[in-house]
Amino acid sequence: MFTAEPHHIIAIGASAGGLDEINTFFDHTPSDGVSYVIVQHLSAEFKSHMVALLSRHSKLVVQEAEDDMLIRGNQVYIIPNDKFMTVCGHCLYLSDKKGDRSPHMTINTFFISLAADYGSKAIAVVLSGLGSDGTDGIKAIKKAGGLVIAREPDGTEFHSMPANAIATGMVDFILEPEMMPELIEDYVQREIDLASDVHDEKYVGEIIELINRKLPLDFSDYKHSTILRRIKRRAAGNNFGELGSYIKFIKSNPKELEILAKDFLISVTGFFRDTESFNFIESEVIPAIIADLSPHQEIRMWVTGCATGEEAYSIAMLLSEQLGERIHEHVVKIFATDIDSAALAQASKGLYRASILANMSPQRLSRFFQMDGDVYRVKSVLRKMVIFAQHDLVKNPPYCNMHFISCRNVLIYMTPALQKKIYLMLLFGLKPHGYLFLGSSENPLPILQSLTVISKKFKVYKNKESNHLVRFESLSLPEVSYKTRAHVPQPQEQTHKIPDRTIGDAVSETLMKDLGHLVICIDHNERILKFYGDTTKFLIQKIMTTDFFELLPGPLAVAYRTIINQVVQKGEASSVSGIRIKQGEGITSVTLSISPMIYKGRSNGFLVVRISEELAENNQAIDLQFFDEEMYLGQYTQSLEQEVKDLKEKLVASNEKLYSLDENMQSFNEELLSANEEMQSTSEEMQSINEELHTINSDYQQKNKELLELNDDLNNYFRSNVNGQLFVDDKIRLIKFSPGDLRSDHYFQRYHRT
Repeated sequence: MFTAEPHHIIAIGASAGGLDEINTFFDHTPSDGVSYVIVQHLSAEFKSHMVALLSRHSKLVVQEAEDDMLIRGNQVYIIPNDKFMTVCGHCLYLSDKKGDRSPHMTINTFFISLAADYGSKAIAVVLSGLGSDGTDGIKAIKKAGGLVIAREPDGTEFHSMPANAIATGMVDFILEPEMMPELIEDYVQREIDLASDVHDEKYVGEIIELINRKLPLDFSDYKHSTILRRIKRRAAGNNFGELGSYIKFIKSNPKELEILAKDFLISVTGFFRDTESFNFIESEVIPAIIADLSPHQEIRMWVTGCATGEEAYSIAMLLSEQLGERIHEHVVKIFATDIDSAALAQASKGLYRASILANMSPQRLSRFFQMDGDVYRVKSVLRKMVIFAQHDLVKNPPYCNMHFISCRNVLIYMTPALQKKIYLMLLFGLKPHGYLFLGSSENPLPILQSLTVISKKFKVYKNKESNHLVRFESLSLPEVSYKTRAHVPQPQEQTHKIPDRTIGDAVSETLMKDLGHLVICIDHNERILKFYGDTTKFLIQKIMTTDFFELLPGPLAVAYRTIINQVVQKGEASSVSGIRIKQGEGITSVTLSISPMIYKGRSNGFLVVRISEELAENNQAIDLQFFDEEMYLGQYTQSLEQEVKDLKEKLVASNEKLYSLDENMQSFNEELLSANEEMQSTSEEMQSINEELHTINSDYQQKNKELLELNDDLNNYFRSNVNGQLFVDDKIRLIKFSPGDLRSDHYFQRYHRT
């Protein structure tokens, strides 16, 4: 069954090594009202059997394209081996390949014409092949608003075509061929849902801005097509025929705005979703993590976008089964996060209907769940392993030092720029040699150089990065109400690890803790290089920062900013006492000291900052400045004003430099354009000269041939009549006559002018 007008056209470009991939692609292709066009690199002399071969794998009608053939839905068209193919007015047109042996860019030719004819309804798929054919074509399709998919280059022998396509930055998804049809089907369905009111796109930005202003949620970097579909669904549910009226409604009804924002959050999951992927995690990843654990080491995992908790509990079950009796030797913390507070509330209860657990084995059901009325409740032994918390991947910093991070089907509705930001954040959260588990449609290209591919099929990767320079273990944990079970032995304290730690470092750190001091070494940019003592006692706990000033509480920040300038300018130590900061429920008086670091008898530009709690007998020390908050605030204000002034001057200088560079670039660009034109002109002249030389050479060859023929005729004549030989040059002038009759004049009387 086919339709006259397909919803979308999927153009598949393939060359060397692409036949098996095409077969795999069509093994998973449904009948969904779209059309497929296969464009290959084939010799004009080669007789293709592609129609017969593909018919065994496709549920659709497969045929070789003909000139002026109308494209219909649920059909597959294959380019003839000796033709170029284009599309115009929803019809296929064929033209002969030239007789020369130059490369035939058949894929580019078709992709470009498809973009012009179908626009946003065009979908380009680039499979294996040599060269760069298709690269220019996908640029045209992307510019027209279409979708571009390429196969994963790694693991295929002929990876040039997909690799060149990916290098353009225009590819939306990088997948294995068997995963492409499902993605295309989902994409086409979403586009059909949106096609009825394309002009409603203008309302998306207004609604996103309204949500960002009223709620702590930012969807500006989410794909607008997904957002628009959900807006229209909510509008229809409230009996609004057009979005203009719906916007007025949500402006006057904050509750509806909250419901709409929650509807943007995709909370769909299941226990052991994608069974094969979880089987791989169970057999390969979990055992590897457990094998690398040290005695009593804490196991830390993070499930992002956990929705109602099924995936987090699935990971917890696998861990519990693998650890067995050793589960009491390790504290397990699985951080399950989501932006949707309603889904988290349901997840934390651990209540699930029987239908949700239908595919779970009876052994797991009895071991980890118990009946609670007509639903199943997660048992406490499993529930205590999971910590649910609200977390926004877009705005919040990551959880750190993770053995395992799962981020599956969370990023596919985000723009590439936002995906890159989140991938980098996930990489930061992984421990060295930690595992990253992604969804089937996600690919970590921005961080791929930092990962080892464990399973390309199941999207499992391993971090190969070295330790970060500075880690605050205490800063990576959220505040939770979870308490360790009494019978579980406490893990040994996992402090920050410093690769060059010596016995002197250990003694210094122990001494600082005993004295209640915090000693920190900072560089000239106020970045923390090293510290000794308890950071939680005096500093604000923040994630992903080594900026010392950002970690200081208010009064300490004021005092620090005031005296730091004195230390830097004079090169002398300075101290302030009587700084009152809040510690828990009480107020503590501390002393702040800053001094230059002396190394080998001289200052090296680093500073040593000491923060210590004041004892009663030291409060009257006469060699310390006493902290007068009002005075120091005044000095602090002056310091900030001077800093702002300096920054403004630097900004002006930077702008001037930028303008200068822009002018230089403009000039350089003009020179390049001019040089390019000259090169083109020179090339044309060289071509012309080459043609002239070719003509002259042909003329000389023809003359040489005539001379040789004439010389042969004369020699034959004189052999038969004179018994001698005549030798002439290229102008037919006599060179030699030998030997024969000496009366040569007799024979040349008649030809003396020749």
